[in-house]
Amino acid sequence: MVAQRSSRMLVLALACVMLGAAAEWQRASAIGATAREPRLAVKAAKPVNGPAKPPQLTPRSSQRIPMPEGVPAAHASALTVLPNGELLAFWWAGSRESAPDVSLYLARWADGRWSAAQKVVDRAGLGRELGFGVRRIGNPSAWVAPDGRVQVFMVATGLGGWAAARIVQLESTDAAHSFSVRRLLPLTPLADTSVLVRTNPVGLDDGGWLLPAYFELRNKYPMVIAFDADGTPRWLSRIGRSTTALQPALLPVSGTELRALMRDIGPSHRVQQAVSHDAGRHWEDLPPLDTPNRDDSVAALRLANGGYVLLHNDMLPGGSPRQWLRLSTSADAVAWTPALDVQRGQAGDEFSYPSVQQLGRQLHVTYTAQRQAIGHQVYDIEDGEGAK
Repeated sequence: MVAQRSSRMLVLALACVMLGAAAEWQRASAIGATAREPRLAVKAAKPVNGPAKPPQLTPRSSQRIPMPEGVPAAHASALTVLPNGELLAFWWAGSRESAPDVSLYLARWADGRWSAAQKVVDRAGLGRELGFGVRRIGNPSAWVAPDGRVQVFMVATGLGGWAAARIVQLESTDAAHSFSVRRLLPLTPLADTSVLVRTNPVGLDDGGWLLPAYFELRNKYPMVIAFDADGTPRWLSRIGRSTTALQPALLPVSGTELRALMRDIGPSHRVQQAVSHDAGRHWEDLPPLDTPNRDDSVAALRLANGGYVLLHNDMLPGGSPRQWLRLSTSADAVAWTPALDVQRGQAGDEFSYPSVQQLGRQLHVTYTAQRQAIGHQVYDIEDGEGAK
C-alpha cells in the first residue's frame, strides 16, 4: 500500500514538473512578444555600376596564435573587435577536449601581432561564481555591444555530456581585461540545459543582438536568442523545422532578411540553410546549398561593402572531412563560389571550426589547427570599402 501511494505521488510529481516545464518553455519562447518588431543593424552597401560582384580576397599573412605554455590542445575560436580596433580571439585550451584542465583563453591582435594568451576562466573559477560544479568547458561565442561591453557566451556542463550543457553569459566592462559571470541563460525547462553556442551574434538596430544557438538533446535543432541593448535575453525562436542542422551562422541581408547557414548532421552532406523575413522572429527552411558539408561547423560574415564570405570544410577523394578548409564568396548570400583554400592538408589533418571578422580593409580568419593551436589568416579585401 505504501509502495502504491509512493508510486502515485511520484507520477503526480512528475506530471506537475512536466506541466510546469511546458508552461515555462512557452513563457520563455514568448518573452518580448509584444515588443517592437526587431530590425537588423545593416548599413546599405555602396552602390556599384552593373551587377554586384563577390568580394575579391588576397592572402596577406599566416600565423598561429601563441598558446599558453605547456598546453597541448586547442579548439573552437571566436573573434570579435573592440571599438579601438583591437581584434580579440577566444578559444578553449587544455590537455584534451573535456579534460578537467580546460580553460577559456583570450589573445589580442594589435599592430600586426598577437599578444600572449590570457586565461579568462577555468572550470573551478566558473563553478565558484555559478554556485555549482562545472565538469566541462566548451565553445565560446563573442560579441562587443555598442556600449563597448564585451559579451562572451560559453558552453559549460555539470553532470552529463554536451547534451546536458548550459550557456553561461560572461561580461567585461574594461575591454576584456577582466570578466564576471552575468547569468546562466534561462532557455529551457530542462534546468536550462542542452542548449549550446558556436558562432557569433549579429546586431539589431536598437543596440541588441541575436545569438545563434542550438538544442542538442534527442531532437536537435538550431535557434536564435534575442538580447536587448542591456544584454538581457528577451525572446527565442527556432530556426526552421529541420532536425539535421546545427550551429547556425547568421548572415544579415537587409533590415529584415536574415539567413542562417548551418552544419549538416543528416544525409545530404551539404550546408543547410534557412531564411527569416522578420529579423529572426520566424523562419522557413530552404534547400541546402551545393556547398559540401560532412558534419562540420561553418562561419559566415557580411562585409562592409555588402559582399559575403563563408568558411566551410570540404573533403578530397579518399580524404577526411576536416582536412580542407575553404572560403567561398557571394554577392547576394544565395549563390556561392569557392574563392580560396584557407588550409588544404592530408588525410587525417584537421583545420576546422572557423571564425571570421572584418577589420578595416582586411578579413581575419581563425580556425582549429590540428587540435594543437589556433591558426590565423589575414586577407586583403581588394574591392571592399573597409569597416564603417
